[in-house]
Amino acid sequence: MASNQPAPEAPSPFSTDSYGGAERSVGEWNPTEDSIRPVRGRHRVAKQRGLARSSTVLGVGVIAAVGAGGMATAQDKAPVSISLPDSIADNLPDAKSLPGVGAFMSDEAEAAPVAAAAPLTTAGLTSAEAEQGADAGEALRARILQQAEQQQASADAEAKAAAEKAAAEKAAEEAKKQQDEAEAEAAAKKKAAEEAAKKKAEEERLAKLAASFSLPAVSYTITSTYGQSGAMWSSGQHTGLDFAGAAGSPLKAVHSGTITSAGWSGSYGYRTVLQLDDGTEIWYAHQSSIDVSVGQKVTTGETIGRMGATGNVTGVHLHLEVRTAGGSAMDPMAWLNSKGLQV
Repeated sequence: MASNQPAPEAPSPFSTDSYGGAERSVGEWNPTEDSIRPVRGRHRVAKQRGLARSSTVLGVGVIAAVGAGGMATAQDKAPVSISLPDSIADNLPDAKSLPGVGAFMSDEAEAAPVAAAAPLTTAGLTSAEAEQGADAGEALRARILQQAEQQQASADAEAKAAAEKAAAEKAAEEAKKQQDEAEAEAAAKKKAAEEAAKKKAEEERLAKLAASFSLPAVSYTITSTYGQSGAMWSSGQHTGLDFAGAAGSPLKAVHSGTITSAGWSGSYGYRTVLQLDDGTEIWYAHQSSIDVSVGQKVTTGETIGRMGATGNVTGVHLHLEVRTAGGSAMDPMAWLNSKGLQV
């Protein structure tokens, strides 16, 4: 049976408080920072803007890391699409607008999925290696082994080259040593040959001279030599060479020449002076007798006097002096030796 009472009204979204105040909507009020007076004092709530922004960046980084890990670990699996509710997807910020992220993104980054689509296990492989089914680990191992073999081969080659160089240097040094020894031996032989030839030539020259020179006495003994010191000589030194022998034994002309003096000469006793063609003078002193005269020409070996003990003497002997054309005395023994005569 129908009722004549009016139907109950739906509750109004607006109500009047018990104090007769204005009507307000129930469940629609959303207090905000602007509608609520801030709390003063020590219990003020700090703003979280920086944390919220950092959380957003962290979330994007986590998604990128998960995506990269999925690509690395699920290369052979079918791709799985990830969808977010519209209410969340619509509120996500644009990645390029995030601080510190947009700088790493450019228009070229849109091509990154093509490169990222390649499995990480085949990164760095050549097309030939990829076709053979090799992965990055095996390829890296093979390359390391190949590099090690190349380095070892290079080290072996260097060691071999160094050994060959050392051997060559040693051989060159040995060859140079042998060459130096051969040259030294040849030089020594040449020098010996030159000395022998020189000696032979000198002997021949002296032999020729000896044929034209003669010793002043035949049988004798050398008692005093040139340059000896003593009180027996007026000058303090002996100026000649003494041949001691028998009294009256013959005295010979040492070489052909002319008699320039023959007679008594003080401490020299009886003295004869023979002048050679080159001006050299030969003095024969202390003779017992003289057999030649001044101006006479004599030849080598001719008798010019006799051995005696006249003048300042202590015994029978021949005092022989050799003087230059200027009158300077020289060693008679050295002069006789230079003429090929051995005293």
